[in-house]
Amino acid sequence: MLYRTAKIVSVPMMHLLWRPRIEGREHVPAHGPAILASNHLSVLDSFVLPALLPRPVRFVAKNEYFTGNRLTALWMRGMGTMPIDRENASAAQAMLDTAVDVLKSGELFGIYPEGTRSPDGRLYRGKIGVAWLTLTTGAPVIPVAMLGTEKVLPPGRSVPRLHRIGIRLGAPMTFTGDAASARDRRDVTDRVMEAIRGLSGQDYVPKYAASVKGAA
Repeated sequence: MLYRTAKIVSVPMMHLLWRPRIEGREHVPAHGPAILASNHLSVLDSFVLPALLPRPVRFVAKNEYFTGNRLTALWMRGMGTMPIDRENASAAQAMLDTAVDVLKSGELFGIYPEGTRSPDGRLYRGKIGVAWLTLTTGAPVIPVAMLGTEKVLPPGRSVPRLHRIGIRLGAPMTFTGDAASARDRRDVTDRVMEAIRGLSGQDYVPKYAASVKGAA
């Protein structure tokens, strides 16, 4: 009930303000598990992507989103977003374990392989969690490009601007390999990031976004 209410309220508003274009919606399966691996340009991504797709998408988000603005927390819970303590040393594995449960139950799970928002609009090296998930569960990966969301709500800004946004989804990707193999995990991750780059048109940086932010 909360999910339907959140969509009824948010989707018309998004269409009115940002006129989103969605390409490749047919790549989202009507049933069964899939991993939506997206670039990450703005905090707005976690609102727009699950709201505009035909099926619920489960994300995890840092606890701060659930303890700050009450409307934000209510909307995120309504859309099925799950809180996680990113300061906890085991947070990354806890997120992956949660994702496995979501996928085994036949749902869609959303993940940002870069691990954090891009600091400058470019696409950064992916972390191997997405590969571990697909190799562990067998769920296909659907590459996703968010377009223009950094112009609506760039990092550091709290009031959204008016600008057209888009979502571009690619064909599902399936992989074989050993989830315990570092080589297989790296190869799968790099192939997913290349697919995202092809959809988004972003320049690629062979570094982790978090390390670039830390050096700023």
